[in-house]
Amino acid sequence: MTGFTDIPGAVADETGISHFGDAFREQRRLAAGAAVAPLDDRTVIEVAGPERLSWLDSITSQAVGRLSAGESTELLVLDPQGRVEHAAGVVDDGSSTWLIADAGDADALATWLTRMKFRTQATVTVRPDLVLLGFVDGGVAAELALAAASAPSGVPLVWVDPWHAVSAGGHQYAEIAEHPGASLAWRVAILERESSDALAKTLAADQLAGLLAAEALRVAAWRPRWSAEVDERSLPHESDWIRTAVHLNKGCYRGQETVAKVHNLGHPPRRLAALHLDGSEAVLPAVGDPVFAGDDEVGQVTSVARHHEDGPIALAILSRRTPVGDLVVRSDGVDVAATQQVIVPADAGATADIPRLTRLSRRPSAPDPRQAG
Repeated sequence: MTGFTDIPGAVADETGISHFGDAFREQRRLAAGAAVAPLDDRTVIEVAGPERLSWLDSITSQAVGRLSAGESTELLVLDPQGRVEHAAGVVDDGSSTWLIADAGDADALATWLTRMKFRTQATVTVRPDLVLLGFVDGGVAAELALAAASAPSGVPLVWVDPWHAVSAGGHQYAEIAEHPGASLAWRVAILERESSDALAKTLAADQLAGLLAAEALRVAAWRPRWSAEVDERSLPHESDWIRTAVHLNKGCYRGQETVAKVHNLGHPPRRLAALHLDGSEAVLPAVGDPVFAGDDEVGQVTSVARHHEDGPIALAILSRRTPVGDLVVRSDGVDVAATQQVIVPADAGATADIPRLTRLSRRPSAPDPRQAG
């Protein structure tokens, strides 16, 4: 934990600080750039060495080979069948590449990267000594976080979440004119612990927000996360993660064949949906609660939050064949009505216009030379 944990009013558990006393107020301040959120549920991995970028480019889903100092993106590590194994935000400072991973995935990701080095000139180091602060760009608290960011090579270590737009080489399945992620200018600053503790002492109470506030903004923006939307079956297509974490036109990497096949020729078997939950029962469903369409169980809740404007909301991974319309979430024996907003449509994928080949049996036969003339 960090110096923020000792601030009066901080309510923390093993994952981090949930809130500082008023989660709704913290959300509003965080969304306005007037507050920062300590992100103790995430961990930094430093990848150093002259071959770090070309190496990461060759083994992950994102094109990072020419990432410039200060530039941000995100990447996925896929298994040979194209399923998501690891995920991380990425920012490079010209000397090291800094990966921001969910705390539950950081050690496993670092271990996998280390195993994949072979003779590559790169080192992989988990950095639990560093502190992460999340904020929305544009406010006073945001400016304080930016000023406190570590800059070991002269470039401030601030990850700019690419979710606000479709990244180069990416593709968006959500069929919506104004994506809710477009208005969220989310940033994560990497701080030395000493700077973090000093900042914690200078910030006022109304400049602080907890993880509940940060998660509510994420869920409202339809932003997938490894610790929430990923299981052993997850394909990046299912949660619209090709939007920012997959480059469809880069060179070969593990899992690329499945990514291309589903995107060009097929459909992902599941799809992410946003749920607006009925709050009249005063029951907030939990992660893992089943989702029903009539009597049929069609999926489960992956993320849930109380939003300061939208009320109780959730993300859910559903079967591709789930009908478009109202659903029900069953939580501890209580059925909670849920209005479904489609994120990934059932016909996502199959984007390529590939001409059909003429069947061999239908090809015109060659003329008989004996009948010529």
